[in-house]
Amino acid sequence: MNLLLLSSVLWGLPGWLLGAQDKGKQAIFLTAKSGEFVVFNCQLDLPVGVDTPLDLRWSKEDKTIYSLADEKDPWVAERYKDRILLVSSYARSSINLTSVRESDGGWYSCGASNSNSTPRFRLTVNTPPRFLVTPEDMIRINFGDAIILSCQAEGRPAPEIRWYKDASPVEPSATVGLFNQGSELRISDIWQQDLGDYTCIAGNTGGQISHTSTLTTVSVKGPPRIVVPPTNQTTLEGEKVRFPCEISPASNLTVEWTHDGTSLSALPSLQGRASAQRDGSLVINPVTSEDSGFYSCEIMTGSDSAMAYLNVEYPAKVTFTPTVQYLPFRLAGVVQCSIKANPPLQYVTWTKDKRLLEPYSIKDTFIMSNGSLLLTKVTQEHEGNYTCTPYNAQGTQGSSGPMEVLVRKPPVFTVEPDSLYQRKVGETVEMHCDAQEAEGTQKPNIQWQLRNGDAVQGERVTMSKANISISDLRRTDFGYYQCVASNEVATIVSATRLVVDGTLPHAPHNLTANCTETTVTLSWLPGYTYKQDYVILYVELYQESSSMEQTSVPVIPNTTTMTTITGLTPGTDYLFQVSAKNTQGDMMTSHVITAHTLDVGVTMPTPLQPAQEDDVPRPSDDGKLGCSRACHR
Repeated sequence: MNLLLLSSVLWGLPGWLLGAQDKGKQAIFLTAKSGEFVVFNCQLDLPVGVDTPLDLRWSKEDKTIYSLADEKDPWVAERYKDRILLVSSYARSSINLTSVRESDGGWYSCGASNSNSTPRFRLTVNTPPRFLVTPEDMIRINFGDAIILSCQAEGRPAPEIRWYKDASPVEPSATVGLFNQGSELRISDIWQQDLGDYTCIAGNTGGQISHTSTLTTVSVKGPPRIVVPPTNQTTLEGEKVRFPCEISPASNLTVEWTHDGTSLSALPSLQGRASAQRDGSLVINPVTSEDSGFYSCEIMTGSDSAMAYLNVEYPAKVTFTPTVQYLPFRLAGVVQCSIKANPPLQYVTWTKDKRLLEPYSIKDTFIMSNGSLLLTKVTQEHEGNYTCTPYNAQGTQGSSGPMEVLVRKPPVFTVEPDSLYQRKVGETVEMHCDAQEAEGTQKPNIQWQLRNGDAVQGERVTMSKANISISDLRRTDFGYYQCVASNEVATIVSATRLVVDGTLPHAPHNLTANCTETTVTLSWLPGYTYKQDYVILYVELYQESSSMEQTSVPVIPNTTTMTTITGLTPGTDYLFQVSAKNTQGDMMTSHVITAHTLDVGVTMPTPLQPAQEDDVPRPSDDGKLGCSRACHR
């Protein structure tokens, strides 16, 4: 009865437990968990008509562990006593091994005296994890310390090690890392955010085990630190945002918040909406589009700071609507649509006289990347009332107000100044100019400017209509002047040059140099004067000495603006400067340049390196060159 019951248990076992037997003499591989049971299904080739094996024996690693002869009581090796049961099925040759141990793993075989076959079995015993090394239950550290938590386990298959901090998986960072297949958790520069419970879990198919260690602090070393810094955030206009800024150790110290480098207390736009909390965090409610930017919290002692960016998104909007816009007749013009959008602008729709405008189907009409309307050739038909409506990923805040677009003709000169006015010191010059709108009678605005854009003004300057007069001319009046005529759609310029004779010479400019091994050829552009002479000033730069001896070479003839300096040392730096003089005076000098003579055997000229403004040597009171350290190589 017992044998029949055991047989029914055998046939009810799952396939993975019984294993899969190949034909012939191939081995059968079995797997069992430690503490469970496994059935070795021995199928012997018995003679025809014989169903019982004679002298049945089971061996492990060629050592007998079980034998049965003549239906007598079986013999069982000591380590297998009470753990091997004979199974009635398959000619009473199969066995059931119970309470499987890790040491049971290995090769097994069965046989009988009336059978020529010897089936072989390979048993692998899976064991649950077992810790070999674990960290201490309570670990006390000082802030700023580093620590290694070691967790080693064994089992079959080899256990996988996982780490958790306060029930969340440990995430590697700049100060936290996992090493040696996860068996070591290393934490450096420990601060408040690193404290807590660390759990090591070792698991395999046999199960899993865990060990928890608590990381805590015993004292505080060093100045306060920000342990929970603010992080970058994106939000919608009108919502509430909070930036954390937690200090450790907790104290009465406070933090100061800034927006793009400016203290919040100095920003009226944030008053009533931004507030610093007791825990150091910053709350802004509600946010506006102007709140985008960098926010920084700094401990008042200056020991630590942290920064984050706030990105405020909002539907595209029109920020300004001019009631009237002017376009230049027969020229290119732009109807402006002042837009702000975050995320960036996607597209803009336009209307003209309350009808939808299709720019891409109209000749010479385009929508620019900033949403404005470009008309490459303006005609009278472009006059009308326009509106624009911008869109982005968040939508739109609506259309602009109506903009009246008027077409105006650009100004043209009716009188232009001469190209050159030449006067002597102390005389008066009058320069003429006038303009009007093309094909019209309206008068544009007319002004006189210097070439750099500064207005021409002073006690010696008078304006008569559009003409300008300068009395008691001086050397400083020399230069270029511009008559500028403008209206709402265009600006035109007519330039002239005023030369004042009988003054000190103007400095030469655009000084350049070409070098060989022993010569430097200099060329320059003259400053205006009458009958001027030139002198070349140069010094050789000695690396081993700070002293420099200046050499002066007159330029002959005085009408030339090019000369060659000979007898120089190869592979040497020189400073060059051109001085101009006339009967009124001298020493009006050009900027200084550095030239490097070629090394012996070098045929390609060295490119000229112009001196920077801060490195330009200046003439001293005695006319000699001075040099800052920046001029030396």
